[in-house]
Amino acid sequence: MVIGIVSPGFMGAALGGALRDGGARVVTTLAGRSARSGRLAEAAGLEVLHTLDDVLGAAGVVLVVTPPGAATAAARQVAAAASRTGASPLVADLNAVAPTTVAAIEATLAGAGLDFVDGSISGPPPTTRPGARVYLSGPRAGEIAALPWRDVRPVVLPGPAGQASAVKMCTASVYKGVTAVVAQAMRTASHYGVLDAVLKDLGDAADPGAVALAATKAGRFAEEMREIASAQRAAGLTAALFEAFSEVYEDIAATDLAKGDPESTSGDAPPAEVARRLRRR
Repeated sequence: MVIGIVSPGFMGAALGGALRDGGARVVTTLAGRSARSGRLAEAAGLEVLHTLDDVLGAAGVVLVVTPPGAATAAARQVAAAASRTGASPLVADLNAVAPTTVAAIEATLAGAGLDFVDGSISGPPPTTRPGARVYLSGPRAGEIAALPWRDVRPVVLPGPAGQASAVKMCTASVYKGVTAVVAQAMRTASHYGVLDAVLKDLGDAADPGAVALAATKAGRFAEEMREIASAQRAAGLTAALFEAFSEVYEDIAATDLAKGDPESTSGDAPPAEVARRLRRR
């Protein structure tokens, strides 16, 4: 079995490694990717091919794991590569996007004759903590669930494509929304010199380590908040809350704490240091 990964970032490389550990041959390309992606792909034991065309030509299944804002562009690139090569792998989009975005991705891939599975990921990469859940929906979702996953739990949902992404939009609205609130509380408390008292009062409700980790992915989270806003708008709800959270994460992305990588960021930094590094540059 040959599985392609687009693209081998923190999560994509880890999922590829989980499938390689399960016995699959896992291929990817570093064309247009950073040196960090190269290190992550190497650490995960992924086989690096020259181009995306090569990946589609080799793989029977392609998993797309990109930042939310790059999901539609990635679908266009996969569709173009399929058209050039005549390849027809089953494509699963595992990005944190709204069901409306899923529909656009599915249409793009269908135009190139590619079958599509909608997916979403809940939990950290399996290299960080085993047990991430991969939600899947659509007619061929069972085929992605049947891949040789290690330390990952696939969950097939009934119904059409879009259901898996709807789950992500709801769960991430809580997980990442709460983290944004805690980050703002810490920043405000630091400004007024009451950080210790605030954290003591909040207790387990506030996790400075989670804030520090989220800061390294703040740009990506800002995009995800916009997708959540879109999902809520399509459900007939106000999108204002998550549009505001998007602004919070964009602001955090401009701080010193955001310059780190999630794989090298400690969750044990003193809260005062986390708050200090959350100040605008």
